[in-house]
Amino acid sequence: MEESPVRFELVDINDILKTLPHRFPMLLIDRVIKIRADYSGIGIKNVTFNEPPFQGHFPERPVYPGVMMIEAMAQTAGVIGIKSVEGTEKPRAVYFLTIDKCKFRKPVMPGDTIEYHMRSLGRRKTMWWFHGDAKVNGQVVAEADVGAMLTD
Repeated sequence: MEESPVRFELVDINDILKTLPHRFPMLLIDRVIKIRADYSGIGIKNVTFNEPPFQGHFPERPVYPGVMMIEAMAQTAGVIGIKSVEGTEKPRAVYFLTIDKCKFRKPVMPGDTIEYHMRSLGRRKTMWWFHGDAKVNGQVVAEADVGAMLTD
């Protein structure tokens, strides 16, 4: 099967900040790469020990929270959707609509790099649905179907 052409090779942190309303500590992706014409792309998160979640999750054995991976999937999908549609400006808000078929397969630790492989399942006006696979070193560590709505 032939892949769709790449429309955006790299969306760096500066472009993400211009695209999404999220800010520290809730901005959970560092960059998005290979946004394709079929509304797919890969979000990148470099997990570091000095992040706020590790103060309580869990201090003796730090594990990156699964819910944050799901939020990062939605943020990656938001960047893909906003950058892919001509004339789309930065939304005032991005709201979660659904989380379905969510599974956590393996813990993520400080030092890991998570790749959020997102592909569009469908779109209706300002609502988007994506399937995401979170991978570390090529292994799926979490997966989910997420839906979100962009507002002006």
